Amino acid sequence: MTDQLPPFVQDMLSAPPRAGEGVHRWLFQVARQLHAHLLTGEIVNLLEGRVANCGRFVPRQEIVSAVQNALPFAWQHGSQSQPIHFAPKWPSVNQKQREAIIRGSGELADLWEFSKPRIKDGEAHTEQIIDRLFPDGPLLCCGKLNSDFDTRPREDWRGELSGLQFIVPSAMSAVTGKTKDGRESKHALDNTARRRFLVCEFDNGEVDDHAALLIHLGGYAPLVCAVHSGGKSLHGWFYVHGQLDEKILRFFRYAVSLGADPATWTRSQLVRMPDGVRDDGKRQTVFFLNFSSLEAIR
Repeated sequence: MTDQLPPFVQDMLSAPPRAGEGVHRWLFQVARQLHAHLLTGEIVNLLEGRVANCGRFVPRQEIVSAVQNALPFAWQHGSQSQPIHFAPKWPSVNQKQREAIIRGSGELADLWEFSKPRIKDGEAHTEQIIDRLFPDGPLLCCGKLNSDFDTRPREDWRGELSGLQFIVPSAMSAVTGKTKDGRESKHALDNTARRRFLVCEFDNGEVDDHAALLIHLGGYAPLVCAVHSGGKSLHGWFYVHGQLDEKILRFFRYAVSLGADPATWTRSQLVRMPDGVRDDGKRQTVFFLNFSSLEAIR
């Protein structure tokens, strides 16, 4: 990902500051340069790795905020100072409303009880789940790592998906596309088709909190799948295919106001593979499925 960046940007990335030396300022300054070359989600993931050993814990939300705040000041080709307008400004978290929803909307056990069907064994069901989420064999972009991915017809992935971490939650329109800086890539916004699913990911709080928020959001858009990251977060897949962009954005802004990570708004953002496996070997367990909801809307 970084070998195609300008040398001065590579130099910036190679020398992140230590805690107390301006980590947040560095995140903003580097993100300002990276917006001309990478997608928002790619920038967040790249910077998260660079500051992992800076001497203090850097929450993902701090990185997301720095990347978003840098966007209006992002460098663009042919200009030294003009701002660009690309992504919506996301609302701040409404803690009072979030806490009220968490108190009254259930927990992980309730989400599992609502699942139709429920996965009750320890076997991998990735292939069957992906077949239902993406019928008709479209092109899918999947990967073991953010930097190790491929785009192939669904059948060409047969038998491999349960060992992968990531997938783009919409079909791809072509095998390759152009990145913002003109590079050919199998994972670009340019070759991502219209949204099929919008994924809401919650990091802050406990997994029961995340389940309550997903149950609540399921009253506004069809919740089709809920995947545990294998770490600390729960990801909800909401079916939005065919909906107006304004309606989808309104729904996601509401989710962000409850603490959802804005990074998944990027249509080509890689998300956790349902029932896949993290690089540390932990399975990304599926706690909720509702295929009947998906099929009723098709």
